[in-house]
Amino acid sequence: MKQAGAHPALPASRLTRAGTQSTPRAGAGRPEVRPLDWRQRMSDNIAYALLVYTGLQIFVTMGALEAGGTSLLPYLALVVLVAAIIPACRLFEKRWNLLSDEAASSQDLAPRFRRDQGLLWMLAVGLPFAITGLFLLLSIIIA
Repeated sequence: MKQAGAHPALPASRLTRAGTQSTPRAGAGRPEVRPLDWRQRMSDNIAYALLVYTGLQIFVTMGALEAGGTSLLPYLALVVLVAAIIPACRLFEKRWNLLSDEAASSQDLAPRFRRDQGLLWMLAVGLPFAITGLFLLLSIIIA
């Protein structure tokens, strides 16, 4: 049942001014309030980015394998893609997990979080296309 005054474009989870995240609970009149934790938010972003990255990697590499003929370069691209993303994600995770509980809930970290979040998603979406494209270009040059 739709609540009166609810806006369909607004997310179910919102960041409040006090630095807490409110999430509606099923069957409750008031939303549950959880403290903001940048570490958890970055961890969630990394998990979702890895899912997107893996899907794109499979899609792009399979296309290159079908178009590439008998060349081993698309397979090498697949290995490089896997080897490239794991250390990058570990660096993001490590940087944010080093925060203390107090620092992890500070609103002052919002700009740094957005910067790292943007960089993470640029890598997750762009890297499969960039590296596969580079290996396809190399296979054209070599052939």
